Amino acid sequence: AAEDPCSFASPSRCLTRHLYLRCRADFGAQALRGTAAFTARAEREPLRCLVLDTKDLQVFKVTVNGQDAKYAFGEKHSFKGTPLEITLPFELRRGQEAIVEISFESSPKSSALQWFTPEQTSGKKHPFLFSQCQAAHCRAIFPCQDTPAVKLTYYAEISIPKELVALMSANRDGEMPDPEDSSRKIYRFSQNVPIPCYLIALVVGALESRKIGPRTLVWAEKELVDKSAYEFAEAEVMLQTAEDLAGPYVWGQYDLLVLPPSFPYGGMENPCLTFVTPTLLVSATLTKVIAHEISHSWTGNLVTNKTWEHFWLNEGHTVYLERRITGRLFGEQFRHFKALGGWRELQNTINTLGDTNPVSSLVPNLNEVDPDDAYSSVPYEKGFALLFYLEQLLGGPDIFMGFLKAYIQQFAYKSIVTEDWKKFLYSYFKDKVDVLDKVDWNSWFHAPGMPPAKPTYDMTLANACVALSQRWIKAKESDLDSFSSEDLKEMSSHQLIEFLALLLLEAPLPLSHVQRMQQVYDFNAMNNSEIRFRWLRLCMKSKWEEAIPLALKMATDQGRMKFTRPLFRDVYSFDKYRDLAVKTFLEHRASMHPVTSMLVGKDLKQNQ
Repeated sequence: AAEDPCSFASPSRCLTRHLYLRCRADFGAQALRGTAAFTARAEREPLRCLVLDTKDLQVFKVTVNGQDAKYAFGEKHSFKGTPLEITLPFELRRGQEAIVEISFESSPKSSALQWFTPEQTSGKKHPFLFSQCQAAHCRAIFPCQDTPAVKLTYYAEISIPKELVALMSANRDGEMPDPEDSSRKIYRFSQNVPIPCYLIALVVGALESRKIGPRTLVWAEKELVDKSAYEFAEAEVMLQTAEDLAGPYVWGQYDLLVLPPSFPYGGMENPCLTFVTPTLLVSATLTKVIAHEISHSWTGNLVTNKTWEHFWLNEGHTVYLERRITGRLFGEQFRHFKALGGWRELQNTINTLGDTNPVSSLVPNLNEVDPDDAYSSVPYEKGFALLFYLEQLLGGPDIFMGFLKAYIQQFAYKSIVTEDWKKFLYSYFKDKVDVLDKVDWNSWFHAPGMPPAKPTYDMTLANACVALSQRWIKAKESDLDSFSSEDLKEMSSHQLIEFLALLLLEAPLPLSHVQRMQQVYDFNAMNNSEIRFRWLRLCMKSKWEEAIPLALKMATDQGRMKFTRPLFRDVYSFDKYRDLAVKTFLEHRASMHPVTSMLVGKDLKQNQ
C-alpha cells in the first residue's frame, strides 16, 4: 500500500536522495526532453523494484548503474497519473545505493508546465515557460517519488535558446554554450538543501534582473522589472525580521520572480526563487504575500508536511509567521486586524464549501481526492486560528514564538504529520499539560466547518470597517444621501478590503445601495486587485448587470485562481449570464494555466 494517498511511491522501501537532471526546453514541441538520474537507496532488503510517479510522460529507457533495466507503466489513475514500475537488474541490500537514470519527455498538455507563445508575453518577442509543481505535478515533468515525505538535493543542466534566461529553485551555477547546438545555451543549477519534489521549479524567458538587497535579485520581463524592483524593495528587511523570529535563513539566495498574469497563485515559495503574480504590483497585499513566501523558507520548505492531508502544518504556521513579521513592521494592532480578516476569510470559505464538507476539516482524508480540488483557505486560516488560539492560551506571542523556533529546529530537514507536531507541543509545554488537555483537539483537527473556539482579537483597526459596513446594511433608501467620499478619508486600503469583505458575508445589498456606493466611492476606478475583486463580487451579489463585463474582464485579464474562480462562479450563478460565463471561459481556455482551466471547467460544469 502506498504511504501517501496522492502518490504511488513507497519511500519506506526505497528513497531517492539526489537528482541529476539534464534536459532541453523545446518551445516548438512544447516539451521538456532529457534524463533524470536519481541516487536511490534501499531502505528494506532485498530491493528488486522501484515505483515512481509519472503523469502524461513518455519514457524511452531506464538504466540502473549503467545497466539496462526493464520497466512498465501501471494502470492510469484519474488525477494521480500512472505508476512507472522499474525492475532493478540486480538486488539492492538495505542501505545500498544505485543510480537510476530515466530518459523521458513531457507532454505539451503537462499539468505542471505552461508554455507561452511570444504574443502571450509582455514583450511579445520571445516565448516563455514556467512550472508549478505543488501539489502533485512534478510527476508531469519527469518521473519521481512525488510525495512531500521524500526530500532530495538536486543538480540541473537546462538547454534553452541562447537569447533566453533559465532560472530554477536553486542557486545559479553558471552557463555555457550548448556543445550540441550553437543556437542554445546550457544553464546550471545546484540545490544542496534537501527539498521535496513539489519545490523543484523552472522558468525560461526573456528575463532581466535588478539587485534590491545583498541576497536578492528581482527577475521579470523587461516591461515590469523596474516597477517590480521598486515594489519589492522591502524584501531584505522582511528576511532579517524572519531570521530574528525563526532562526538563520539556510538557502543562500532569496530571489523574486514576477510571472505572467496567468500564474495561478499569489506566490509560490520555490526555494531561492519565490514566484509571484503580477497582480501584486497593483494590490495592498504585496507585503503580506512576500512575508508569507519568505516565512515558507522555515515552515514548509525546512519543516514539511509528510502528506497533503497535513498541509496545515505548512500553511497555518506560515500564516502565523507572516503575521508576526507584518506585526513587527506595522504594529500589533495590525497583526490582530489581519488575523480577524483571516477569520472572516475562513467564514467565507466555509459558506462556499458548506459546513459539513469533509475538506473543511483541518486534517482532511484525501483518499481518492485530488489535492487541487481540496485546496482552499482552510489549512491557512483554520491552521492560523488554532495557533493564534494556542498563543493566547499558553502565555502570549513571545512564549509561543519560543515554541515555534524550537519546533523548526527540532524538525528541520524532515517531513512530519500532525501527531509529531502535537507530541512536540506537549513536550515543549510540559508544565502546561492541564491547559493543553482542555483543547478540543478532535474537533480542531477532524470536524468540518468553523473551529470549536474563536481567539480574541484587538478590534481597534476593524471598528471603522464594521461601523461603515453596518451603516450600509441598515441604510434605507432615504438614508443613501448621507454617504459621501469623506467616509473613506481615514481608511487604509487594508480597511477598504475588510469593509467589502464584511458586506460580502451579509445578505445582498439592494441594487440602489451598490449604485450609490459607486457614485460616492467610485470603486470602479480603483486598480487595487483585492478591492476590485471584492467590489465586483458585491455588485454581482446585488444583481447589478453592469458589473458582468467588468467581472469577466478581471477573470480573464489575469489567472490568479483566488480571483478567477469566484468571479466565473458568480457570473455563472447569475442565470441570465450563465451562457456568457461558459462562452467566455471556452474562448480563453487555451491561454489559461492547465490547473486553472481544469478547476474553472469543473466550476462551470464544462469538463467531459
